[in-house]
Amino acid sequence: MSRRPLFVTLTAVAALMAPPLSQAQVTLKPDGQWRYLLTAGANVSSGNNDARSLNLSGEAARQTDDDKWIWNARADQARNAGVSTTDRYVLRTQYDRNISPDWFGFGSGETLRDQLANIDARYSVASGVGRHLWREERGYFDVSAGLGYTYDRYINSTDIAGAMRDRYGRLELVLAEESSHKLTETTSLRQKFTLLPDLRDSGKYRAVLDTGLTVAMTPTLNLSAGLSYRYDSDPGTGLEKTDAMFVTGVSLRFD
Repeated sequence: MSRRPLFVTLTAVAALMAPPLSQAQVTLKPDGQWRYLLTAGANVSSGNNDARSLNLSGEAARQTDDDKWIWNARADQARNAGVSTTDRYVLRTQYDRNISPDWFGFGSGETLRDQLANIDARYSVASGVGRHLWREERGYFDVSAGLGYTYDRYINSTDIAGAMRDRYGRLELVLAEESSHKLTETTSLRQKFTLLPDLRDSGKYRAVLDTGLTVAMTPTLNLSAGLSYRYDSDPGTGLEKTDAMFVTGVSLRFD
């Protein structure tokens, strides 16, 4: 068995077994044109169970032979018996610029609000270099490393890094791997794992794993399913270190 099919198989198995954010696959073509993908998912129940959830996301991407620019936005809300169980909003962007056929530089930014995780606002920026380990028409696999800075503002003061704080900023190491695979003519898999060790407080770190599976029903309509997993070794008083979310939805592609 060749290395690439084996890697694709292992990646697919890991994506289905690991607890990873629904991340549908926007079309990437090196023609300099912006392309968009909108995804929506909802669930409502009443009677003995009173629950509802709403998940919205949008993605925009532009790629040439020399660079790639991607924007992502997400809104996730859920309530059960009148109690909020999810209230998270994320906006992120990343720009990659090829330095050589194998190497690229990147810059990224993200803002997040997660009420149940006590995060009123989180702002993150990062920059570094990466390498294209595999790139062809059916997908790619990249690794990257750099430095970033994250600043958190909390809804309620909490114990972070050994002190009560209402805000906290730190320099972080940014280590990431990302891949996209066209498994069949209608099915695409995408995943990204990022590890963020805290350089201000040794031994503390965050980790983020996002994966998504997209199945094309028509040239513009897709079914998507994915998992999101986030880990924070020091989330604050009374909070869980891990957050996982499974999301399914329908995506509309604008190519």
